[in-house]
Amino acid sequence: MPKGIILSLLLILCQFIGIAYAQDSFDFNEFAVVAGEGDIDLTAEDVELNSGADVASVGGFDIAGIMLGMTFDDVYGLFFQNKGLYAPKKTNSVIYTLDKNWKYNLDYECRQQGTYIPTELEKCINSLAKNRGLIYASEIHLVRENTGETIVVYLTSNATDNRVWRVVYNNDVNDIEGAHEKFQHQWESKVLAFWQGVLDKYGAPNSGSDRWISSTNSYDPMMVAYYGALDLQDKGALAKDKTTNYQYSRSTFKAKPYAF
Repeated sequence: MPKGIILSLLLILCQFIGIAYAQDSFDFNEFAVVAGEGDIDLTAEDVELNSGADVASVGGFDIAGIMLGMTFDDVYGLFFQNKGLYAPKKTNSVIYTLDKNWKYNLDYECRQQGTYIPTELEKCINSLAKNRGLIYASEIHLVRENTGETIVVYLTSNATDNRVWRVVYNNDVNDIEGAHEKFQHQWESKVLAFWQGVLDKYGAPNSGSDRWISSTNSYDPMMVAYYGALDLQDKGALAKDKTTNYQYSRSTFKAKPYAF
């Protein structure tokens, strides 16, 4: 398909997303909008299958019911509209982000319209970003108060449908309360119980001693276990999202109408 047609289709898609999101009631006094990381290191280390091991269906793994590829609305419905083991963090349970490439574009556009005062410039940027569907929920923070467990869900932008690309789970298994022998014993018991639970749910790691991989391509879904932590991620989904935003923000930059 010719490049021009692809860019035209992307523009129509973004305008459609922008119209849909513009209808949402988004109060900037209630939610902070943070700048995305912009250029991010997407390199991933090589992964190998253990001898005799098969690939794992990591794409079907879940952490407390959260799976890679779920939309923001899916996760929101599970934990904000229903009561479960986890609840939204009391403050900043949802972090909203504007990709840095888009923020720079809108900064330029607003200044070309004569807006220079920092507070007014920020309002102009956020208003344009909201109306064009560029502000998105990038993180969801969940807690389980009685056990101290936490889950952070990371999502891609609206350009790739605001989907889960990473889920990070943490508990206090690796905490040692003191130097006494009893605390060391308790720590070992907690670690053993945690790892047994992990093995029961996901099976044995198929890459090294702490990793589950769906292929030898490190950009495919994988999960890594640590003492008291799980990291389920799909770097390929993040890379696609970052590339899409970068390319599209460059192609739609509203430069002055130069004529030569």
